[in-house]
Amino acid sequence: MKRYLQDYLRCILSVDESVGEIMQYIEQNGLSENTLIVYTSDQGFFLGEHGLFDKRYMYEESLRTPLIMKYPAKITKGIRSNELVQNLDLAPTILDVAGIAIPEPFQGKSLTPLFITPDLANWRESIYYQFYESGWGVPEHYGIRTKNFKLIHFTTKPDSWELYDLKADPYEMKNLYSDVTYVLAIKKLKKELIELQTKYKIPPE
Repeated sequence: MKRYLQDYLRCILSVDESVGEIMQYIEQNGLSENTLIVYTSDQGFFLGEHGLFDKRYMYEESLRTPLIMKYPAKITKGIRSNELVQNLDLAPTILDVAGIAIPEPFQGKSLTPLFITPDLANWRESIYYQFYESGWGVPEHYGIRTKNFKLIHFTTKPDSWELYDLKADPYEMKNLYSDVTYVLAIKKLKKELIELQTKYKIPPE
């Protein structure tokens, strides 16, 4: 664990140094005011949470990823958004900023409205996640996340479900799927889950 953490922190330091060089070049060449800078990554990373390392699971430490954007011409410095966004929103955003029409097949949406109104009504109610392969010690699973709940379906036999109340249990320590108090919430989430699978044309199980 110590060696793993040391490698992780060395990687972070290297990224920070490289990003610093890019930012310095942009500033020195007078490009900062009209350049959109997007700082993000792939999935998050476990460092012992849930007894796990690496990534791929739908738990928050892996699902959540950094997203920092700088664009002085359009984004007010220091604003934060709590809306649900995804990596599939990045391409539409870049095209939108560049004044290029977003192709119809794109599944994401431009984040430019959030530049003006960080907490936008009727933005996105839920996001879909799926890990398609049984590899890296991670079973196949998919699920839905809203601002308040997360429902995960592990499809490797015997299959199982997990439900987390993200407001009451942000670290996802208690699976509430069998709790009768959440029957209606589960029904609603499963309905939304099917809607997202249809929207994204997910092949049936």
